[in-house]
Amino acid sequence: MSLRIVRTVAELRALLDPARRAGQRIGLVPTMGAFHDGHRSLMERAAGTCDLVVVSLFVNPTQFAPTEDLSAYPRDEARDAAIAEGAGVGVLFAPGVEEVYPDGFATTVSVRGLTDGLEGARRPGHFDGVATVVAKLLNMVQPTVAFFGQKDAQQALVIRRLVRDLDLPVRIEVCPTVREPDGLAMSSRNAYLGPEDRARAVGLSRALAAGERAIAGGERDPDRIAEIGRAVLADHGIEPEYFAVVSERALTPVAWIEDDVLLAVAARVGPARLIDNTPVTISNGVPERA
Repeated sequence: MSLRIVRTVAELRALLDPARRAGQRIGLVPTMGAFHDGHRSLMERAAGTCDLVVVSLFVNPTQFAPTEDLSAYPRDEARDAAIAEGAGVGVLFAPGVEEVYPDGFATTVSVRGLTDGLEGARRPGHFDGVATVVAKLLNMVQPTVAFFGQKDAQQALVIRRLVRDLDLPVRIEVCPTVREPDGLAMSSRNAYLGPEDRARAVGLSRALAAGERAIAGGERDPDRIAEIGRAVLADHGIEPEYFAVVSERALTPVAWIEDDVLLAVAARVGPARLIDNTPVTISNGVPERA
C-alpha cells in the first residue's frame, strides 16, 4: 500500500483493523521525526519482517525539560513522509499534541530503577515522558513488534521493562546504532552542529572505542576505562557530562568488570547535546565485540 498519513487514533485504528483481522504482522517504529539513516534502518528492518509498518511522528513535549530544545527541535513532515514511504512504511501516524494529551490528561507511567542514572539523573522527568508516550503509542497501534535503536540504550531498556511489567502483548526489537563513516552516531540533533563542532563530535565514538580497546586488552578497572575515555574526549575539546561504565542490564556502576558492561557518554558539543554508547560482551573473562 502507498503511504497513508493519519492524525487521530480513530483513523489509525480503522486503518489497521483489516490488517489485524487478517492476522497480519504489524510493526511500529516510534519517532520524533527529522529522519536520518538510523531511522531509515529501523523502518527497513520493520518492513522486511512485518506485513504492515506504522511510523509514529510526534515530538513529545513531556520528555523535554523547560530548558531543553522542544521549540527548536527540527521538523519537516513532508521530507519525513517521503523517507518513510521510500523505506516501505505503510502508515505515518502524525497526531497533534491535543490528540495524544487531551484536555484533562492526568496519567503518568514511571519506570523506577533503570531511570535513576545516566540520562535519568541529568534530565529529571525525561523517562516518565518517554514511558508515558510509548505506552500510549503501543496501545494506539497495538503492534506485533516495535523497533528501537541501540543508540538510546537506556530508553530501550526502560521500554523493555515497561512492556514486561505491564504485560503488553508486543515484542521489542532493538537494532544496532547507525553511524556516519567517521563513527559519529546518527542523531537528529547532529543537524545543530556547525563544521567545527561536527569535527569535534566524533570524539564521543572515539572515546567509547578507546575504552572498548582497553577492556579487550585486559583492563578491568572501570575508573581506568573512564579515564581513558575522558582523555580522548579532552583531545577533542569535549568535557563530558558523564563517561560511565555500567552493567549492561541494570545500568548500575560496576566496581570491577567481570560481566557484560555498557560504556555510555553524554556531552554538549556546541549547541547540541549528544549521547552515545557501546555494549561490551564478556565471555569467559575475554571481551567480545558486541
